Amino acid sequence: MAGVEPHAADGPTEGSGGGASSGSGSGSVRYRGAAYRATSGPPVVPAYPSRVDFHTHSRRSDGVLEPAELIVAAAAAGVRLMALSDHDTLAGVRELCASGAPALPLELLAGVEINSVATGIDNLWEGELHILGLGVDPDDDAFEAALGRQRDARTERFWRILDRLRELGLPVDVQAEGLATHPGASLGRPQIARLLVAAGHSASVDEAMQTLLAWGRPAYVERRGLGPTEAIAAIRAAGGLPVLAHFADAADRIDLIGELIRVGLGGLEVHYRKFDAETVAELATVATDLRLVPTGGSDYHGDVETYAEAHRALFVPDEDAAAVYGSLGRSLGRPLGLGAAVS
Repeated sequence: MAGVEPHAADGPTEGSGGGASSGSGSGSVRYRGAAYRATSGPPVVPAYPSRVDFHTHSRRSDGVLEPAELIVAAAAAGVRLMALSDHDTLAGVRELCASGAPALPLELLAGVEINSVATGIDNLWEGELHILGLGVDPDDDAFEAALGRQRDARTERFWRILDRLRELGLPVDVQAEGLATHPGASLGRPQIARLLVAAGHSASVDEAMQTLLAWGRPAYVERRGLGPTEAIAAIRAAGGLPVLAHFADAADRIDLIGELIRVGLGGLEVHYRKFDAETVAELATVATDLRLVPTGGSDYHGDVETYAEAHRALFVPDEDAAAVYGSLGRSLGRPLGLGAAVS
């Protein structure tokens, strides 16, 4: 399994966390082959305020909040266990867990999201499978080297897109000069979408993504990097749990899921904030039948809503936390109470 030909015509903004439109922060979506689309099914009604969020993004990749700001916002909303899963970087995790850093108001699990290039697999949005790595070792040198190569590919793609925009008469070079980057941070299309808004070329991040930056649009540039097999292997080698993220097609793609399991996939994101109740039920059945660890999260980025607003639609059962920690051979310091950072 090397990678995939991109077949999608439209898809969610990378910064909107896999949703249909970043302007519909609490709307339900379903991923069906070529694109995410809104569904008419009833949304998930949280049984209780979610204390767990295994999928979030900060400014160390394509989120809008500093890592410390995100942690504080999540804790204020009632989250007691969170994974910071920035794209291709653990810089935010290291920053939060550094010696001398302020004590954290919740328990932190080191995470990362790898947008694997799934060449050869048909009917995938933008030809990608997103693999979360939960509980990876931030001090694993080989894993950091692999992530470094991913970030290098992201940076190359970033500047190629800016070149394309210049050719289209939509330059954002002036705005890019003020783009603040942190050591180890990764670049992506949402940052470019924000530059387009700042330059007056687009009215919103979502508009910029859908009309210019998405697959098949004038400024789209193909992604390069790890395939799903390599991403899963790298996460496993770093002591983490590889989880297939926001993939509502799972019930219809059992053969594909089985192939991923054979190369080390261990989890499935079941309780994704943007999925309707029917999709969550389908994915829960898949996870049970295939003995995959169920996980869940908000995929919060922050372009159109606060974390508190996103949290209202989030439901990740406490049992998911126990299953994730069990798969990692760990136990929670206390039952979803305040705890120290963990890797």
